[in-house]
Amino acid sequence: MNRFDRITAILIQLQAKRVVKGPELAARYGVSLRTVYRDLRTLEEAGVPLCGEAGVGYSLADGYRLPPVMFTREEATALVTAEKLVTQLTDAHTAQVSHAAMDKLRAVLRRSDRDYLEALSPHISVLRSPRPAAPVLLPSNTHQQLLDSIARQRLVTLDYRAGYQGTPTQRDVEPIGVYFGQYWHVVAFCRLRQEYRDFRLDRIAGLQVREEAFAPRPETLQTYWKQQAQRRQVHAAVVQFGPAVLSHAHENKQYFGWAHETTMANGWLEMTFLTVCLQQLARWLLVFAPDVTIVSPPALQDELRKLAQVAHAHFS
Repeated sequence: MNRFDRITAILIQLQAKRVVKGPELAARYGVSLRTVYRDLRTLEEAGVPLCGEAGVGYSLADGYRLPPVMFTREEATALVTAEKLVTQLTDAHTAQVSHAAMDKLRAVLRRSDRDYLEALSPHISVLRSPRPAAPVLLPSNTHQQLLDSIARQRLVTLDYRAGYQGTPTQRDVEPIGVYFGQYWHVVAFCRLRQEYRDFRLDRIAGLQVREEAFAPRPETLQTYWKQQAQRRQVHAAVVQFGPAVLSHAHENKQYFGWAHETTMANGWLEMTFLTVCLQQLARWLLVFAPDVTIVSPPALQDELRKLAQVAHAHFS
């Protein structure tokens, strides 16, 4: 990156964040701290009003605005891909907001780049994964309401179904984050249960963001997941895969607690898994027979043997 591009990138960082620290910029752009400070002085000499000092951090003076930054073709393409993901994997309101944001992006692109995106867009698709049929329970703007409550630390009242056939119960919760796996979830402190709970968004029958603010909590999604993992009994399993099935094993190993692997002299691969459910791991390994060998634990061997016997009895 040449100096002009680096200074422009630093200016973008100053617009995007409240405070930017010199060491972070040096690490981001692979230059020395002295070079970063020299670039910041160049911005000041060019009339950009910076606040701050070395060792503390820098920010733009409040109220200072710059013209829209031009996007590269690669950046615009990445955002179009993100728009497709939002449309398929969130609710209608969030998809509408995403479309509006993309229209603003297209408005600042060069004509040639707009034509490029228009030609490319029909060739990018995001397909929903097959899921069991379920009633549509969530309001159209559930995502935006939850994200707003997280940012402003506002109490949320949920009408929540523990299962699709259950009667909704009302919960007052303090949300700390949302995530997407097979479904969208919100993790929140539940005042009814007096502990953190994981709520699926498709099971929310009603939602109201209250004006009551809750006290900030140190927990994040990462600390919640770490606590959940510590509560579960984790089993270490060592499994060897033959060369014929390696490509298929690599495709899905992450879903079963893969930890690390070692290549063996005979061309086989030995993988170590940390799993909370040996039966689930055994069901997956059954697909690879006879090109799989369980080294440990014996309980996993027993689970695989039982599954094989049931399958043999069923198809005999």
